[in-house]
Amino acid sequence: MARWLANVFRLGVKELSSLAADRVLLALIVYCFTFSVYQVATGVKTGVDNATVAVVDGDRSVLSARIADGMLPPEFRPARQMDRAGVDGAMDRGEVTFVLDLPPGLEADLLRGERPPVQLGIDATAMTQAGIGAGYVEAIVARETAALLAPGADGAAPVSLVSRVQFNPNLESGWFQAVMAVIQYVTILSILLVGAAVIREREHGTIEHLLVMPLTAGEIAAAKIWANGLVILVATGLSLLLVVQALLGVPVRGSIALFLAGAGVYLFATTSLGVLLATVTRSMPQFALLGIPVFLVLNMLSGATSPLEGMPAALRVVMQASPTVHFTSMAQAILYRGAGLDTVWPELLVLAGLGSAFLAVALSQFRAMLARSQ
Repeated sequence: MARWLANVFRLGVKELSSLAADRVLLALIVYCFTFSVYQVATGVKTGVDNATVAVVDGDRSVLSARIADGMLPPEFRPARQMDRAGVDGAMDRGEVTFVLDLPPGLEADLLRGERPPVQLGIDATAMTQAGIGAGYVEAIVARETAALLAPGADGAAPVSLVSRVQFNPNLESGWFQAVMAVIQYVTILSILLVGAAVIREREHGTIEHLLVMPLTAGEIAAAKIWANGLVILVATGLSLLLVVQALLGVPVRGSIALFLAGAGVYLFATTSLGVLLATVTRSMPQFALLGIPVFLVLNMLSGATSPLEGMPAALRVVMQASPTVHFTSMAQAILYRGAGLDTVWPELLVLAGLGSAFLAVALSQFRAMLARSQ
């Protein structure tokens, strides 16, 4: 056992030296866990931010002016007054996302007790913004109308609904995007690095040098897994501390040490998957083509952006075999909700089981690849 560990350690040090000499991969790791995380957190908005609104004011009343003035930043830009004839052209050109059409006599009809229709046109090509923003516009219209019909009656309703948003009180999308970007890059880069390490050995001909040494396939694969996994783990920890917490100001409620321990178990699974993918390809372009659909499935169906509960039942069952699903659930529980080991241990156990299964298959394929190289 001691000899096995010594061989794995020395081979891992060799892997780290090879990675240190690869400036392109090093630059990619630094970029992904720093600039890219920052850009995703600050540039990708899932809520309503700075949306463009046009108001067709056919009423020219106090109420219509109050509704137009109620479109306030940061959710909306100042409302743009527009003639009804120019609405279609403005929406076709993508100049406005929302068009609120206030009909003539709106205020007078409301004061007489009637319920006049108000039309809201929405450019739904910005799907998320359109759905959330429509609710905001509706709330603004209802608030200003209620203020006109019953001034000073706030709180007079028999039931008052008070919402309390947990873990992200101001609904800052950047908090969510920053952590999810880190998780995404852990997945992609761990598979990429270990796969590139295996293919690099084959393309450079150094795999033959390893075969003539008293080494086993398990030692070679284990060295690649721990060395490349360690690089990603260190980069993840630094990204959380320096970019997510310090630069972006995202509060991390749970233990970063516990999260990194879980990330280590997850890296055991994804690096084993990277070895498996590398054994069935013959070159880096082939590995990249095979890796793209794998990355997409793992990330898009991880539950990070689309809840598992909204997926078809059969797909939910299949995705339980994805380590990314369990890692995302664990990461959100620790970093967002401050969960401890007593909460996330089932996910850790599943990750360890999936990693062992992936490693067993990867070692089988890796031995077969080495046998073909002899």
